Amino acid sequence: MGITERKERQRAELREHILRVARDMVMKEGFGALSMRKLADAVEYAPATLYLHFENRDAIARELCVRGFQELLAMLEPAAAVKEPVERLSRLAQAYLAFGLEHPETYRLIFMEDPKLSADLFQDKQHGEGPRSFALLVSACEDLKAAGRAPEATPAEQMAEVFWAGLHGIISLKLTCSGFQGSPAEVLAQTLVATLVQGPKPGKRSR
Repeated sequence: MGITERKERQRAELREHILRVARDMVMKEGFGALSMRKLADAVEYAPATLYLHFENRDAIARELCVRGFQELLAMLEPAAAVKEPVERLSRLAQAYLAFGLEHPETYRLIFMEDPKLSADLFQDKQHGEGPRSFALLVSACEDLKAAGRAPEATPAEQMAEVFWAGLHGIISLKLTCSGFQGSPAEVLAQTLVATLVQGPKPGKRSR
């Protein structure tokens, strides 16, 4: 390995180390605890070294958002492979809840912090993990409509938005209002799915 390749590898390794430490800091102390100086102390490098890899704290946060959306997509994809549309919607709901409740600080970062952190991630409609995650929900709703299990007049994209908004609301309620004596998140998700799904219409069969 040449000197240039070795330096590039070391640079990449340091960048990954910075991100790992930043992620651990956010997981343990919340996003508000993340600062360039505190992060520099944790990785045992001068703050100037961090600025060689990231423009500022928001750049680190944005990269953590990207990876958070990658994790969300990875959890949704197995559920999206289920063929029967009602079951698929239920599995997607379960996967989404699992992501939000098992990774609360990541969820807070990508959905409940400064909206500028994730806004850019929805601009790439084809390759962005956010739009790709939403596309899985849209596809499930399209198949639900094709099976005669959803209102024909409601666009699949609109149904998917309502579905996502409902799931986000459930997780937000559980993360921010822990004292609220409501139903378990899984029960609420089942109710959400049941609310969206209609009984089969005459002449149409569920897939």
